[in-house]
Amino acid sequence: MPHIQGQNRHNEVQFPPMLDDYIDAENPVRFLDAFVDQLDLAALGFERVTAAVEGRPGYHPGDLLKLYLYGYLNRIRSSRALERETHRNVELMWLLKQLRPDHKTIADFRKVHSDALRGVCREFTRLCKELELFGGELIAIDGSKFVAVNSRDRNFGMAKLQAILKGVDEEIERYLKDLEQQDAEMAAVQPEKTERLHRKLERLRKRKATHEAIQAEMMAQGATQISLTDPDSRYMVGGTGAVVGYNVQTVVDAKHKLIVAHEVTNDATDQLCLAPMALQAQAAMDVEQIEAVADRGYYDAQNIKQCVDAGVTPYVAKPPTSKNGPLGRFTKEAFIYDAQADEYECPAGERLTFRYESVEKGRLKRHYKRSASVCRACDLREHCTANLAGRKISRWVDEHLLEEMRERLKANPQLMRQRREMSEHPFGTLKRGMNQGYFLCRGLTKVRGEMSLSILSYNLKRVFNILGVEAMLAGLAAKRTVNE
Repeated sequence: MPHIQGQNRHNEVQFPPMLDDYIDAENPVRFLDAFVDQLDLAALGFERVTAAVEGRPGYHPGDLLKLYLYGYLNRIRSSRALERETHRNVELMWLLKQLRPDHKTIADFRKVHSDALRGVCREFTRLCKELELFGGELIAIDGSKFVAVNSRDRNFGMAKLQAILKGVDEEIERYLKDLEQQDAEMAAVQPEKTERLHRKLERLRKRKATHEAIQAEMMAQGATQISLTDPDSRYMVGGTGAVVGYNVQTVVDAKHKLIVAHEVTNDATDQLCLAPMALQAQAAMDVEQIEAVADRGYYDAQNIKQCVDAGVTPYVAKPPTSKNGPLGRFTKEAFIYDAQADEYECPAGERLTFRYESVEKGRLKRHYKRSASVCRACDLREHCTANLAGRKISRWVDEHLLEEMRERLKANPQLMRQRREMSEHPFGTLKRGMNQGYFLCRGLTKVRGEMSLSILSYNLKRVFNILGVEAMLAGLAAKRTVNE
């Protein structure tokens, strides 16, 4: 049998008379159009919402915002690629009413509206709340490293600079020795080799001067590292290896795995992010009590206390930081605290009593110990301490909060498995499914605006799958009616 045949390219084709006929009722562009049209763009901080009286007319920010939302939703992020799509993509022709902005206009819009783009993301979060898409009972907090516009070769730490300068000095020394030998033996015979050695030396000296200038700048700033292409990016170690990039924090609600809050930092670790992210999510969902689960990288006593004080019940496993454990000695968990007597009972049954208080890293601590003579005579000493003064135990004044959290984790071990399902799914979708594991903008401020577009596109994709476009349009119309 013959293959399926196409139409003759030279035949006349009668297209539908209206562009709207190409866009069905469940096409996402219908929601994008309605969503942007109901936003108060001026209040969000977009420029040129009201056209200037004089000068060349510009594009309405709403049209450029629709273009970016469509692009991020469909894995098209670069300004040049978006420009090409406006010429050939029927959905964009409908969405932009056949406008065709140039790539420079498109790129500049994203650069200058970072804060406004974050506001748009928050507006969609509010809409999700009104559509009752958040459970508001359990959230998962997690971070992931996203690649910046800065190669590893253009990122320097002090140790890396010292190694480079040492290597350059060794090369210079080697070439100087070669020159000495050349001058003594063969300068007249091979002048071109001498000239070549001089050129190499000059390049090495320029390279040394460049790296010495970078080192001096780092020392003047008191920085531990410096990036040349994107100054705000940092060298970080992630789950898949080391990158020069940013640390993206997300808070995911358990009901539909929607991201309710996010932030971009250039801190290499997650340790100080627990309370800020939990409180941001709590405010976004407008709930007084909520449970938050995070991996052990978020374990920080002060952050845990802030969460508890604000009505957030944290679940964070304690990382193995004790030096005694790897040595085969008793860790602090082997000592039982008696709150009524304010004493610790050691594995040998002896009592460690309170001795003094101190302030360490802003935390008030109480210190407990037994007399040195009792510890020296103990049969379990070799499994406990090598300190001649005996074993000492320190206790934060609010350590009961950490102990209560440890007991909650023991009673609910499934929460840590649920955490992985909640928090790693969005990052996997963003990085693999949507190809947005790297940034196109430079600088922390611009990167935050770009990340808001990625988070919004992820949430849009989720809600389209959950409700459908027509239900979302109905919800948007209901919101508009209430506001009016």
